[in-house]
Amino acid sequence: MIRIGLAGWGDHDSFHVKRVAPKDRLREYAAHFPVVEVDSSFYAVQPEKNFAKWVSDTPDGFGFMVKAYQGMTGHLRGKPSYTSDADMYTAFVESLTPAIREDRLVCVLFQYPPWFACTRENVAQLREARERMGEIPCALEFRHQSWFTEDMLPRTLDFMRKEGWVHTVCDEPQVPPGSVPAVLAATSEELTLVRLHGRNAAGWVKSTDANWREVRYLYRYSTDELADWMERLELLKTMSRQVCVIFNNNSGGDAADNALELMGMLPGAGGGPAPRQLDLF
Repeated sequence: MIRIGLAGWGDHDSFHVKRVAPKDRLREYAAHFPVVEVDSSFYAVQPEKNFAKWVSDTPDGFGFMVKAYQGMTGHLRGKPSYTSDADMYTAFVESLTPAIREDRLVCVLFQYPPWFACTRENVAQLREARERMGEIPCALEFRHQSWFTEDMLPRTLDFMRKEGWVHTVCDEPQVPPGSVPAVLAATSEELTLVRLHGRNAAGWVKSTDANWREVRYLYRYSTDELADWMERLELLKTMSRQVCVIFNNNSGGDAADNALELMGMLPGAGGGPAPRQLDLF
């Protein structure tokens, strides 16, 4: 099964009806797509009542892919909101209760920062994070190429399989070291996550431009590029029972149009480091 959706549901004007109030936009979104990426959870652990409302606003079978809170992935700058990592993880997991109870949680995405390189310390951090999440499905997205060098790639994928991480296949500009290749491999028989960030190489690297984050995801996939991904998704479908595709090229309003076009192509989609580093795992 291939399910296609977007990162967030409130900023896609190409299909939103203007008269729909912001509080009702998820309900409208769910009429078009079967899955969504929840990004607000990255900036703050959401109240449980938020997930309860989101579940009630969407039909049975609709899925939520939830980004891990920034304090859990090393992005947080400033004063922590929790007195301990244990409290932070407990609060995050409890916030997901309505989605878990109704079998609506696809997975939690741990997207690590571009400076999170393949080191022994970071491998230990991944093990700890996965253990804290218990039985909840968790996907892993790296943004540093050291995890996917020719020598390290097999070790990385094997580590993810053994530790119970879902592999995230990324489509993004190849601007080392803060990007990763699109590795067409699965580490879970149940799920593979695909995130399409666009291919704006010129805007990918962080700059002093105040609008950098908007430029970073400013890209519209061509029909030929989507056709290429259609073939890749069919391949991934042979590896995992579910392939969840998220379009994250939101800056110019292209994500929704690209997602709908790809859904039309796929019937049923609506529903090298030094040798010592090889011992890290």
